[in-house]
Amino acid sequence: MPMVKAVIFDMYETLITLFESPLYFGTQMSVDAGIDERDFQAIWEIAEEDRTIGKITLEEILEKILKVNGCYSINKMNFIVKKRIQCKEEAFENLHNEIVPMLKLLKEKGILIGLISNCFSEEAMVIRKSILFPYFDAVCLSFDEGLQKPDLAIFNRCLEKLNIQAGECLYVGDGGSSELEAAQLVGMKAVQAVWYLKEGTSQATKRKPEFEQLETPFEVFNFIKG
Repeated sequence: MPMVKAVIFDMYETLITLFESPLYFGTQMSVDAGIDERDFQAIWEIAEEDRTIGKITLEEILEKILKVNGCYSINKMNFIVKKRIQCKEEAFENLHNEIVPMLKLLKEKGILIGLISNCFSEEAMVIRKSILFPYFDAVCLSFDEGLQKPDLAIFNRCLEKLNIQAGECLYVGDGGSSELEAAQLVGMKAVQAVWYLKEGTSQATKRKPEFEQLETPFEVFNFIKG
């Protein structure tokens, strides 16, 4: 492949994982809300796309769920919001031990670093405040951009921010949201990050043998000359 000038990463299950700390998804939130999970998920899951592309915040969707189910209080909503944010923050405390050294070495080599992540309002906030955020030269968060993977437009937008061509870019992701296929269609070299993938968990993504797989973060450098 041509010389790599930039590496664009996915965030969840690539740079960080949500499965090394207590989960706080709809199932767990419904318990704290005191709402039957089916009733909670009936609104929460339907709103996933709107939550992802910036049409509704965590606070707004929770307020709606609690009010529809007749159990709204500001204290209950704030409790759930705080717990959700803490869960998202904790994920940055359980990084693979090569993540930060790998990002530092990319910077030392003069390689640009991009981020494309499907995320909700609370995740976008946590990402921007995280220890990883300063390493990125270009960031496309779906909540901010109004676009989500696998829409090719969000990949092209990140390339524009980095001011590079697709053929000069390596895309690294766990493979969720058909991201590897989309990156490949745009013209990037796409590889699958599998260091966080574990058999027997509730992770939705599995190994994709049609893509080269990276067992550790430092294997990124197998695709970078010099």
